[in-house]
Amino acid sequence: MSRVEKVNKRSLFSTPYILWIIGFTVLPLLVIFQYALTDGNGKFTLTNVAATFDMIHMKAMVYSLGIALGCTVICILLSYPLVMALRCLNLKKQKSTLFIFILPMWMNFILRILAWQLILSNNGILNFVVTGLGFAPLKIANTGTALMIGVVYDYLPYMVLPIYNAISEIDEDIIEAARDLGAGSLTVFRKIILPMSVPGLLSGIVMVFVPTMTSFVISDILGGGKIQLIGNIIEQEFTKAANWNLGSGLSVSLMIFVLISMAFTTKNDTEGKGAAIW
Repeated sequence: MSRVEKVNKRSLFSTPYILWIIGFTVLPLLVIFQYALTDGNGKFTLTNVAATFDMIHMKAMVYSLGIALGCTVICILLSYPLVMALRCLNLKKQKSTLFIFILPMWMNFILRILAWQLILSNNGILNFVVTGLGFAPLKIANTGTALMIGVVYDYLPYMVLPIYNAISEIDEDIIEAARDLGAGSLTVFRKIILPMSVPGLLSGIVMVFVPTMTSFVISDILGGGKIQLIGNIIEQEFTKAANWNLGSGLSVSLMIFVLISMAFTTKNDTEGKGAAIW
């Protein structure tokens, strides 16, 4: 088989994927852009996109950014100790622990968040335990704390898995050589494990930051409708206000912001190594 025939065969196999991308990604994006750049009469306008800078929308955008950044940082701080603990286990125990860790992800997303609503409610499981120990009940329900707990719980596996994959690929001989040269555990982590795990870290940041920034279901359930993220406002414009033009304009602004954030996050990982920033 000639080289040209091989290329044509590969192109043929990629056709379903290309059709999928066009039908379910490109065309919907074009529709969103059309609504975003037109008014109710179909005339060109930038009002919908400029509405992002309205006070209520900017407040929701900044709050969403804070939640996304906070969730990402907390997930990073939780992931590295967990992954380092996993690294100390043998291969069989590593797989078993990871399986238990990702098992809740197989459950319906809404059910998991509703479970946290039950745990964190004023009369929920958490306060039942707290009051049983003689402490005053906690008022976490429908607060930013409840929202943060929900997003960290939901997106933590997406930070753990890429970091785990990156660290598991580090040659043990490198770490042993560093220890033979007198490096302590902290030095090994700071000089070897952390820099060499940057590709996984960057992947985890993108996989956590982006969905958290655009989330609205978790804030609806755990925030009790009192916390407005930019995702909530966009969802309400589409479903309740039936203002697809404004909803699309806010969506385009959010998408541009997320793309810029991703560009800053991944610009140092051009070769998939990530060590350049260190």
